[in-house]
Amino acid sequence: MTWDYPDWLPRALAALLVLTLLAPVFGWAAGQVGYAEPLENAAEATGATEHATAVGTALFPDYGVPGLGGAPGTFVSAVVGTALTLLVGAAIGRVLGADTDRRQ
Repeated sequence: MTWDYPDWLPRALAALLVLTLLAPVFGWAAGQVGYAEPLENAAEATGATEHATAVGTALFPDYGVPGLGGAPGTFVSAVVGTALTLLVGAAIGRVLGADTDRRQ
């Protein structure tokens, strides 16, 4: 079986790999400048955080892995998140591509 993939795919995967490897650096930099999510800022400014209740648990709360902390948690979160996104995108692409293959 041969893989038939577009010419841009290796470059795109390389770019994703670089961004994934840099995820801990982005997390560290966000902490250094005091970055907070805009939605969290808006909730605090309007007083909505005082009335907030948790509706569920996140797979990676605050873009990290509980127990790992800091850069390792951010890295694992980035790797898993990127892999899941690629898998879902590939699955959708196969479903949509299979439909166009039948029409030709």
